[in-house]
Amino acid sequence: MESLGWEQADFVLVTGDAYVDHPSFGTAIISRVLESHGYRVAILAQPDWKSAEDFRRFGRPGLGFLINGGNVDSMVNNFSVFKNRRKRDSYSPGGKAGRRPDRAVIVYSNRAREAYRDVPIIIGGLEASLRRLGHYDYWDDRVRRSVLLDSKADILIYGMGERAVVEIAEALASGLKAGDISWIRGTCVKMKEPGEGIRLPAFAEIAEDRDAYCRSFALQYRSNDSINGETLVEEYGRGTFVVQNPPQPPLSGIELDDIYALPYMRTYHPSYEKDGGVPAIREVKFSITSNRGCFGGCSFCAITYHQGREVRGRSIESVVREARLMTEDPDFKGYIHDVGGPTANFRKPSCSRQLEYGMCGKRDCLYPEPCSRLDTDHRDYIELLEAVRKVRGVKKVFVRSGIRYDYIFADRKKGKKGSGGEAFLNQLCEHHISGILKVAPEHISPEVLRHMHKPGVEIFDRFAAEYAKANSRLGKKQYMVPYFISSHPGSRLEDAIELALYMKKTGFVPDQVQDFYPTPGTLSTCMYYTEKDPFTGESLYVPKTIREKKMQRALLHFNKKENRKIIIEALKTADREDLINILK
Repeated sequence: MESLGWEQADFVLVTGDAYVDHPSFGTAIISRVLESHGYRVAILAQPDWKSAEDFRRFGRPGLGFLINGGNVDSMVNNFSVFKNRRKRDSYSPGGKAGRRPDRAVIVYSNRAREAYRDVPIIIGGLEASLRRLGHYDYWDDRVRRSVLLDSKADILIYGMGERAVVEIAEALASGLKAGDISWIRGTCVKMKEPGEGIRLPAFAEIAEDRDAYCRSFALQYRSNDSINGETLVEEYGRGTFVVQNPPQPPLSGIELDDIYALPYMRTYHPSYEKDGGVPAIREVKFSITSNRGCFGGCSFCAITYHQGREVRGRSIESVVREARLMTEDPDFKGYIHDVGGPTANFRKPSCSRQLEYGMCGKRDCLYPEPCSRLDTDHRDYIELLEAVRKVRGVKKVFVRSGIRYDYIFADRKKGKKGSGGEAFLNQLCEHHISGILKVAPEHISPEVLRHMHKPGVEIFDRFAAEYAKANSRLGKKQYMVPYFISSHPGSRLEDAIELALYMKKTGFVPDQVQDFYPTPGTLSTCMYYTEKDPFTGESLYVPKTIREKKMQRALLHFNKKENRKIIIEALKTADREDLINILK
């Protein structure tokens, strides 16, 4: 501030992460976007929350505090799925845990209010976005209020907040009070007398009645795109309502290009050098985000609720410019670690109808099978990867973001090298894999996959066969490692055994097994809490005890000696003692 001649910052942006000025971090994007519009932003990274003193470090902000919990929900960041406190935090200097509080958005907001009582507070980021209305909280095992109320903030930004935060800044700069800024899309606000909108079941109702919780979730899910989205109203009693305005339209390709062209330093703040830097930068420093949004519709993924299902991609020219910028970094060794996004091979809207009428409210684009209207086309992504490969100084371009293999098979558009899906798979195997391709079938049980909204195992088996053929044609020895989820809603012990037998038969050794983690905002979390599908009302089995969750997870790592005892316990529990000498 002294070197820039600032007497006052317009905004103080408070974050639970260390400060990394790279476009993979929300803090970096929001601060650079505001800077590009002429606003002065000070970054208060991982402040001491034990008192309000650190929140006065930059003085009183002229327009307000902007607060996020970091790139990851602070409770997920601080606790494992078994509710044990984590010993490491990749978003902190040196990976040291304990530098952010639990429920960081609430804690930071209350400290900011204590520091300057009448300064506007705007909360956003993933933690606020997924907790914007009443939500089931796994750590408390109860339904909690909107984080807007518990944080005592003035405005909550949900989703990708670049456009909303600029509109709020302009309104504040014009002299409006935060309490009067109630109309901006992509925000939630408190009201005493809400206007028109869809009335969700009241908070008191969803906190006690799981059927009401399901109804509320279904209404929110179907109002989560910019065309069909309506104003949602949730009552909290005593004349208090949380009003969710309709979502912001997704940024256009040109807007995305502009955002990723901003002058990021592309690394962590130099003050962290003494601690060994910030571990989270390692995987993303030389990675490129080429698209946003995902219409994959996986039940356990929060992207649907946060980024939305409306996919938009950056231009090839923009991505190539970023690749050239990377080659100028003295630490660059010629390897770009990823060119992708939530799903790498989604580069554009799912269909032309979606652009006019919005996302379908009662069906998915890919589940139970690809929609007949789905516009599958890998040609643009193939061209993009070829262009990045040709950048001088680039030796190899990897694709490490997830890919949807059912989308690959759905692509029958003809190109120079056969159908689009076949050409993409060949390109992937020839140029963009470092010997191992990681894919995410997630499970093989038809019942579990149905609740996950994932394709059947026969599609994965077909992809595995086509992958092997492609590598054989190319004379390459490359392998595939699948990712699986244990204890997902609908998964019984018998389903975990079935998956273990499948892996034993096929020879797949999982690189990573993730026990299902019920985080706010996902369909799977709604099913976990209510033990029902909110769209059909169907009841389902949900593994909830820590012991069963550990048994299901151990079964998927049947090859590990340390799991032998609990695997035998699981097989006895399921009356499958005949498998004790097989699953070893």
